[in-house]
Amino acid sequence: MAMAPSLLQRRLIVVTGKGGVGKTTIAGAVGLLAASQGRRTLILDGSGASSRLRELFGADSHPDEDRPGEPAALAERLWSMSIEPDGALLEWMQELAGRAPARLLATKSSFQYFAAAAPGAKELVTMVKIFRLAGESSPYDLVVLDAPATGHALAMLDSPQTFASIARVGPVAAQAEAVRSMLTDPDRTGYLAVAQAGEMSVTETLELRAALAERIGVELSTVIVNATMHRRFTGEEMSRIESLRGQGPLSAQVRIGHAAAAAAQAAHERTRFQHGQLKRLRQAGLTVLQVPFLFQADLDLPALTRIAERLDGHI
Repeated sequence: MAMAPSLLQRRLIVVTGKGGVGKTTIAGAVGLLAASQGRRTLILDGSGASSRLRELFGADSHPDEDRPGEPAALAERLWSMSIEPDGALLEWMQELAGRAPARLLATKSSFQYFAAAAPGAKELVTMVKIFRLAGESSPYDLVVLDAPATGHALAMLDSPQTFASIARVGPVAAQAEAVRSMLTDPDRTGYLAVAQAGEMSVTETLELRAALAERIGVELSTVIVNATMHRRFTGEEMSRIESLRGQGPLSAQVRIGHAAAAAAQAAHERTRFQHGQLKRLRQAGLTVLQVPFLFQADLDLPALTRIAERLDGHI
């Protein structure tokens, strides 16, 4: 059996994980890496974090309000765009019903009625938009989907199968099947989880892997563990550091030594805990990449570039 292409050679990369683990940062770094390798890349915001991404690249944080859903240039060969649900619905209805009926139907209220009446419809409309942007006729070589957190992302990815079982036949069923085919094709779509080395985040990543296999029928390609700490001290060094505590009278110098030893012990314990969580992922057979913790108040483009360089050759 032929191996699937590397992540950057596919048409769509879905980036998801527990909320707050740095998905948007990693999606930005993946997009930046792909663009640096000559791929015309669109980072598609499905999590509501597009303004954060534009800030990282120093782009306009207030795009033209008269052009919602339009791509914004971030760097050479790199764009970002938010999915505008009403606009996606209008495009979808125009294809099915023609321009005039679509405009009549695609009001905000009708969208809400439509989404409520047909389970998975809102998510399917979003996935059809993604399908078009990641298709062979798209102007982009790669779409990096900064997907919502795990539960909502799974609902989006599962929507073609859910909706196809309702529609069964006709153009809607055909579209749902086309989207499902793309999502389950390892040559076109890859799945990347972002986690941090904490118990809850790692557990959710393992559950995501199981859900992708059970509900979508796909494998999780890679797990990027964000903000990991380097092991700074050996066991012997920690024994020596610990021996410094409690020696001598509590002079100012000794108190400083005690504080430094306590800080070293805390850092060592945190690192040891993180490595235990990384071991859980590796024991499950997952490909794990580590992105180190960056000691700076705010991430910027140079920091994002360093993360992209860290991923180069591994995805």
